[in-house]
Amino acid sequence: MKKDIRILLCLLLLGGLWMFAGCAKLEEKRLRGVVAEYNGEVVPVEQLERLTVGLACEDSARVAEEYIRQWASEMLMWDAAMGDVNADIERQVESYRRMLYQHAWEQRMVDQRMSRAVSDSVIIDFYETNKRHFVLHDAVLRGVLLVLPLGAPKQDELRTHLSNPSNEEDIEWIEKYAYQYASGYELFLEDWRPLSEVLQYAPFEQKNIVKRLKAGTLLEHSDTVNTYVLQLTDVCLAGDYKPMDYVRKEIEEMILSERRVDFIRGVREDLYNKALEQGKLKRYEK
Repeated sequence: MKKDIRILLCLLLLGGLWMFAGCAKLEEKRLRGVVAEYNGEVVPVEQLERLTVGLACEDSARVAEEYIRQWASEMLMWDAAMGDVNADIERQVESYRRMLYQHAWEQRMVDQRMSRAVSDSVIIDFYETNKRHFVLHDAVLRGVLLVLPLGAPKQDELRTHLSNPSNEEDIEWIEKYAYQYASGYELFLEDWRPLSEVLQYAPFEQKNIVKRLKAGTLLEHSDTVNTYVLQLTDVCLAGDYKPMDYVRKEIEEMILSERRVDFIRGVREDLYNKALEQGKLKRYEK
């Protein structure tokens, strides 16, 4: 209650916007926990408390006044707008209301009744059928990237292990080496990465590196601080088809999107037929 009084006194001292005609009415509204009222709608003190917690008196008054002015403006604009409602706006509002309810119901049906499982065979078939739509605009790579400080030890031994990064013992050695000596390390033997993304971490010159992109290639580049070592295990160049495992999630979403359309179409057809059978929907011949 003390904070309620502080907020109200601050606003009164600064000449804030209040919708009360005198001290008696002000006290009456304060006791009700209300600081502004219009056409039955109110702004409670608690709402201003949440907005002004921890603020000094002057700041509290300014924030509260701005809030009340905004609130009052919205109330007045709404009141004015409602006085000018026409049939066309009412139809639009009703149409939008129906659309919202319908969309929510359809989504609930999809969540409850539509399967989201997509088998490998379905994904493969979709990929092969639509392959022409999955063309790379940027090369994608799989491999290992290390950022080494200049003069890092055992680099020859590192290159030996990088020559066969699919071997578990070699991967374990590389990871231990990276933990001990590398300032940056990325193992992406299973996940495809766009070349543009890799070049954000390793400043190879794009024109030169594109010519050398080939599975099994070891690329190196040094600047005044680091040596960047990139071992490529798999490469697909721009213009090639995207690897299926690279676009797997994209394909799943496409399949589920098509399935959703078919599912909703089926639900609508069932509702239509049942309504006819039950006599809820009547059709009259012309």
